[in-house]
Amino acid sequence: MGRRLIALGSMLLSVLIGGITVPAGAADFSSGPVIEGYGEVASRVKQTFPVPRDQQFKVVFDVAAQSEAGEVNRTLDSMARFLNMHVAAGVDPKNIRLALVVHGKAVFDVLSDEAHFKKLARGNANASLLKALMKNGVRVMVCGQTAAHFGIDNNLLYDGVEMSLSAMTAHAILSQQGYSLNPF
Repeated sequence: MGRRLIALGSMLLSVLIGGITVPAGAADFSSGPVIEGYGEVASRVKQTFPVPRDQQFKVVFDVAAQSEAGEVNRTLDSMARFLNMHVAAGVDPKNIRLALVVHGKAVFDVLSDEAHFKKLARGNANASLLKALMKNGVRVMVCGQTAAHFGIDNNLLYDGVEMSLSAMTAHAILSQQGYSLNPF
C-alpha cells in the first residue's frame, strides 16, 4: 500500500510539473512604452495590414462590468494595451485619443481611493492605472443615471473623471465627435 501511494504521488507530481508550461512566445509580451506595468502587448507581429505611422485614432471603450476585488478592470487594461501597442508600432501618441464610458457596477472602479474604501471596504486597485490613463489624455465619463442609482456624487469619483447625463448621452456625443466604439 505504501509503495502504491508513493508511485501515485510521483505520478501526480510529474503531471503537475509537466503540466506547467509557458505558452510559446509568452516572453515576447511586455508593457510600455506609454503605460508601464499595464497593457502588455506582443513585441513581434508580422503585419500584413500595417498601421500607418500617421494614423489618427479616436476610440471610445465601454465598460459595465466591475473588476474582481483587488483586480484591475480588464477594460482599463485594454485601454493601456491600445496605447502601448500603437505607440510601439510607431504611431505618435498625440494621434491617439481615447475615451471610456463607465456604467453599471463598473462605476465603483472609478471612485477615488477613499470613496472606494468607504463603499467597498478596500482601496481601489484601479487608481494607479486610472491616473496613468488620464495623464495620457484618456477621458473617463461616468453615466449619471448609474451614479444616481448607486448614490455616487461627483465628489466620490477619482479626480478627473467626468459625469455625463447618461452613458447613452456620452456615446452619442463621442460618436458625433468622430469616435469609433471599440468592440472588445
